[in-house]
Amino acid sequence: MNGWNDQSPAACCEGLSKIFGANEHQTAAVRDVTFQAFPGELILLLGPSGSGKTTLLTLIAGLSRPTSGRVLLFGKDIESYASRELQRVRAHRVGFIFQTFLLIDSLTALENVEIVLRFNGRKTSERRKRARELLRQFGIEHLAAKFPQTMSQGEKQRVAVARAIGNDAALIIADEPTGSLETKQGFGIIELLRRLAKEQGKCVVVASHDLRLRDFADRIFRIEDGRLLPESS
Repeated sequence: MNGWNDQSPAACCEGLSKIFGANEHQTAAVRDVTFQAFPGELILLLGPSGSGKTTLLTLIAGLSRPTSGRVLLFGKDIESYASRELQRVRAHRVGFIFQTFLLIDSLTALENVEIVLRFNGRKTSERRKRARELLRQFGIEHLAAKFPQTMSQGEKQRVAVARAIGNDAALIIADEPTGSLETKQGFGIIELLRRLAKEQGKCVVVASHDLRLRDFADRIFRIEDGRLLPESS
């Protein structure tokens, strides 16, 4: 894809800023952020609520446009992608994990995972097989026929992780993935994400306020008032 390979950054931010409002009502959610995220590593963005974490993630994924600076996604400036092309990149190469899971209540665990595969044009039988493989990989195959309202918080998050990589995403973006979970469950999810980075070469970017996740990260950045500050891991 655009000459990108798994030795190059999956995402690269250069002088990235995002300002909301105008004149005296301006608020800088992200200020002059520069960093790269490579395959095979888990990057932790640490900061309290309102520090700019979620805004930065939306900029990396091309869900929001920067006020200044640029984002390279798989080696190409996001601004250079046509709208449909960027949608295809997100559908095929980027996986999202949210604090609130965002599972579809009317679908079973298997169907929630399978739904992302529709964007890849796979046949129904292939989608179903791949979805079952993912549930098995994360030890939740027994949830295949269950609906979200019958699952625990930890089970929902595991389904959400399986869904995020259903399209074999090279870049996984996780916004407070442990925020709704008890300590043991949360550590289980972050360890799972770390294994995806180390064993499958995924690039994983996690935003969190949880200082306990430091031990799982390859690189750590603190976000303070929209500024990104490196921290020793």
